[in-house]
Amino acid sequence: MIYLKTGEEIELMRVANLMVSATHAEVAKYIAPGVKTIQLDRIAEQFIRDNGGVPLFLGYNGFPNTLCISINEQVVHGIPSDYELKDGDIVSVDCGVKKNGYCGDSAYTFCVGEVAPEVQRLLRITKEALYEGIKQAVEGKRIGDIGNAVQTYCENNGYGVVRELVGHGIGREMHESPDVPNYGKKGYGPLLKSGMCIAIEPMINLGKRNVVFEKDGWTVRTIDRKPSAHFEHTVAIRSGKADILSSFELIEQVLNKGN
Repeated sequence: MIYLKTGEEIELMRVANLMVSATHAEVAKYIAPGVKTIQLDRIAEQFIRDNGGVPLFLGYNGFPNTLCISINEQVVHGIPSDYELKDGDIVSVDCGVKKNGYCGDSAYTFCVGEVAPEVQRLLRITKEALYEGIKQAVEGKRIGDIGNAVQTYCENNGYGVVRELVGHGIGREMHESPDVPNYGKKGYGPLLKSGMCIAIEPMINLGKRNVVFEKDGWTVRTIDRKPSAHFEHTVAIRSGKADILSSFELIEQVLNKGN
């Protein structure tokens, strides 16, 4: 069942999603060589609770933390730990918040110090692919149009598109119908209707698309151990143009201060 949200519900979702964005911006202030990923997780949990939200991932199917933090070849669902960030790492931070009964979900991949140009390009193309997908997230299109836009953009740039993990519907629950793959055929899949809310999240590999699941039961990494990037927005389907409920603006204000 795909639930269509009212305008009021979408505004409540926007509040939750902007809290996710603000949490990312807070975490971004501390991303630097020598910082442990568990420290970032604690900063995020405290920030969310201080602002009246509930960490959405914490305890979800037994997940032990507030953030999913995935380093380098880790694609998604990395568990925060005593690992210290190193110069040249990339770190994908995925965050979810529940507030007023509604969910927000967004991810951003950060550079730590000086990152190799080929990896910087992977991040740029992955983020651009997210927006290519969002252009298709309008009333009257289909889920396959979104996936096809992401897949085509990334594969034309020589990257592997992960198949095993997908975006999703979102609302009162973090994961609702429909699934939103990052690959697909134009004109196929569920019809997009105004009021649908979905999380679009390209997970794109520098090398092969294949992944393996680590023994911790959560972390997914690339099979060839080449880097992977992950960017995610929650959007509401409208006629004409998608309404992006999350934001990268606050994050990039923090990042640009450092330049």
